[in-house]
Amino acid sequence: MSQRILLIGAGLSTTHLIDYLAAEGKVHNWQITIADQNEQLAISKAIYPNTVAVQLHITDKEKLDTLVKEQDIVISMLPAHLHMPVAMSCLQYQKNMVTASYLSDDMKKLNEEVKSKDLIFLNEIGLDPGLDHLTAMKIIDRLKSEGYYIREFESFTGGLVAPENDDNPWNYKFTWNPRNVVLAGQGGAVKFLQEGQYKYIPYHKVFRRTEIIDIREYGKFEGYANRDSLKYIETYGLQNVKTMFRGTLRKPGFCKAWDLFVSLGATDDSYTLENSENMTYREFINTFLAYNPTDSVEIKLKYYLNIAQDDQELWAKLEWLDIFKPIKIGLKNASPAQILQHILESKWKMKHHEKDMIVMWHKFVYMDGDNRRELHGSIITKGEDQHHTSMSKTVGLPLGIATKLILENKIKSRGAILPILSEFYDPILQELKNFGIEMKEHEI
Repeated sequence: MSQRILLIGAGLSTTHLIDYLAAEGKVHNWQITIADQNEQLAISKAIYPNTVAVQLHITDKEKLDTLVKEQDIVISMLPAHLHMPVAMSCLQYQKNMVTASYLSDDMKKLNEEVKSKDLIFLNEIGLDPGLDHLTAMKIIDRLKSEGYYIREFESFTGGLVAPENDDNPWNYKFTWNPRNVVLAGQGGAVKFLQEGQYKYIPYHKVFRRTEIIDIREYGKFEGYANRDSLKYIETYGLQNVKTMFRGTLRKPGFCKAWDLFVSLGATDDSYTLENSENMTYREFINTFLAYNPTDSVEIKLKYYLNIAQDDQELWAKLEWLDIFKPIKIGLKNASPAQILQHILESKWKMKHHEKDMIVMWHKFVYMDGDNRRELHGSIITKGEDQHHTSMSKTVGLPLGIATKLILENKIKSRGAILPILSEFYDPILQELKNFGIEMKEHEI
C-alpha cells in the first residue's frame, strides 16, 4: 500500500528535499503532492512520476483540510508564522507533521494534544536549526557518556558563496531567502551565556559584537550572535555550562559594513516611505541624512556614521552596491528594508552556474578532571549550481530522512519535539554521509 506525503511550500530550499523524496518514493511506494500558492512553481518542482503539483493558498482552509486528510505525513516549508493552520489541520485529521522552523510558543502549546493523539510534530530539522542539533547532540551525549563535564559550547553556521565564485567586496551573495538576511538580528532578544554571565545585545549593536573564527583549511570567518541561545541550555542538557553561544558566520568585514545600514535605519521594516516608487537609490540613502544645501550624500553619510576618510575597504563595499547612483527604485509603498532588499538583490544574486557554500562550526570545551580540553567540529559543503545549492541540500536532506524515519515507524518520541535524541541523530547523520555531509572533528 502506498504512503502519501504532502509538501506545502516549493521554495528555494526544497530542491534536494523533493529529489530525495522522489528517489526514496520509488523504493517505498510513496506519492508526493507538492502544494504552493504559485502553481507554476509547484509544477516546475513536480518533475518525477510519483509527484503531483497543486495550487494552495494557506488561507483556503477547506482545500488545506481536503489535502491534509488524504496524507500520511505533512511537511510544511512555509514561512514560520504560517505553520499553525497546517498544524491545526494535522491535529484535526491526526497526521504527523515535519518542519524546519524554530519551535514556536504556539506549537509548544499543542504538545500535550499532539501526544494524546499519538502524533509527531517534528520541528527544527533543517540546517540551522536542525543539522546543528544533530551534530551537537551526538558529540554532547558521547562526551557525557565518557564522564566529561562540558564547560563551554559555541556553534556557528553560515550560508556563503563558494570561494571560486566570491567576486565582490562583500564576499557574500544570497543563497536563501533575501528577506531573512535583511531582517537578521531582529527576531527578538539576542541572549547568550558567557563565562557564567548572562549577556544581552540589542539589535543596533548585534553586528558590532563579533567573534573571529579560524576554521582549518578554510581560513577566517566572523560570527555574530543569533536570537536566544539560552533556551538551548536545557534543550541540550547542559544545565551547568558556563558558555552557551549560537551565531551566524560571514566573511571578515561584512558585519562592520552591514552595521552601517542598521545604524542608518535602512533595515527597518516597520513603516513605508512616501513616493518610494519614484525615489532613486541615492535619494533613499539621503532620506536618512540631515538636510544640507551644499554637502553631498557621500559627505553627509561619512559624517553621520563616522566613516573614516581612509577606510577604503568599507567605502568600496558601499560604492559597489550602487547606492549613490540615481537608479530608480520602482517599488510602491515600500519599507526601508524592502528597498534595501531590492537594491541588494540586483547585486548579490547568484548566477546560474555559481555555487554556494555552507559552513558549520562547533566548539566544545570540556573538563577531564582539572584538565581543560577543547574539541572543534566543522562541516563544509558546496552546492552544484543556483538551484541545487548546499543550502537546499543541508536543509532538505535532514528533513527528508526524518520524514522517512517517521513513515517507517522508527521514531518513538511523540509531541511537538526537536531532533535531539539518538533515534534522530544516529540514522540521519549516518545517511547524510552518503551525500558528503559529515562533521570532521579535531582536538585543539
